[in-house]
Amino acid sequence: MYSGQIGLFASQDILLFFFMWELELLPVYLLLAMWGGKRRLYAATKFILYTAAGSLFILIGGLIMAFYNSNESTFDFQLLINKTYPLELEIIVYLSFLIAYAVKLPIIPFHTWLPDTHGEAHYSTCMLLAGILLKMGAYGLIRINMELLPHAHSFFAPWLVILGAIQIVYAALTSLSQRNLKRRIAYSSVSHMGFVLIGIGSITNLGLNGISYDRTRTLVLDQMGGIGTSMPKIFTLFSSCSMASLALPGMSGFIAELMIFLGVIDNPNYSFLFKIIIIIIQGIGIILTPIYLLSMLRQMFYGYKFSNTLTPYLMDAGPREIFILICLFFPIISIGIYPNFVLSIWNSKVNFLFI
Repeated sequence: MYSGQIGLFASQDILLFFFMWELELLPVYLLLAMWGGKRRLYAATKFILYTAAGSLFILIGGLIMAFYNSNESTFDFQLLINKTYPLELEIIVYLSFLIAYAVKLPIIPFHTWLPDTHGEAHYSTCMLLAGILLKMGAYGLIRINMELLPHAHSFFAPWLVILGAIQIVYAALTSLSQRNLKRRIAYSSVSHMGFVLIGIGSITNLGLNGISYDRTRTLVLDQMGGIGTSMPKIFTLFSSCSMASLALPGMSGFIAELMIFLGVIDNPNYSFLFKIIIIIIQGIGIILTPIYLLSMLRQMFYGYKFSNTLTPYLMDAGPREIFILICLFFPIISIGIYPNFVLSIWNSKVNFLFI
């Protein structure tokens, strides 16, 4: 699975990109089917059907781009970037790739596999899903759709911004109604990916740059009250990461959302009214994010214990877990304080897209 993920981000031609995209599907399916929850087979089957079906559209789009108007076919990104297509064909190819990325990202209404997969997957698999797999779709949108199909991307960009704004609010409201911890986190991931869509649709370099179950043996939030007193270290680290997720100033999430806001404002192709509507909807999403995250923290860590059956499992984080979480938390603070720490790495590539 790691080979597929690393290979995808390192791919320099569409055919290899497709193979790497497919390569990571089987390991995730096995992780779900063998080490998931009670409905693991249902979740694994739904995952493989959605993602495998979406992957076919990458192959279709790649073949059209490789064989169109050329005596010698090529899948190389560096050669494909110099190709031109009729606008109608470019839109068709763009849509083909977009369908595949809409499943992986995911974009509403292709998101229904994610809550089921998150809800049944082992928590280590959930981290891979939320941390890497969803970002593969966003990377594909930038690497192929935005870079190789710029005219079609200009056509679809406003719709991506509208979809992203709707997704932020819809997924945030749905997350708030979830009583299962992993399903709530799954919908929060869908909501956050709405900001990614807006950043991609802003077509500006500014916008573009923009552990519980093991301890408690339950994922039902209503059964977790008061565990903060028994696990103060986990409580502290979990709360800190939640603050980053809700875009607290001084953390990486704040910088990302601020740059997406400014990216939409900075685009001269969007009307003033369109910008105002999108910013208002984004603002609603930003208000809803702390509501469902702080509600989750309150239900898990504060108040009184609702169940004595959790007591034998309530063990605080050990040295190994604290070390891993600090290693993850350090870049969150570093990027929040000095974003150029990472922006300088890909600024040249992002600027190249707008030349």
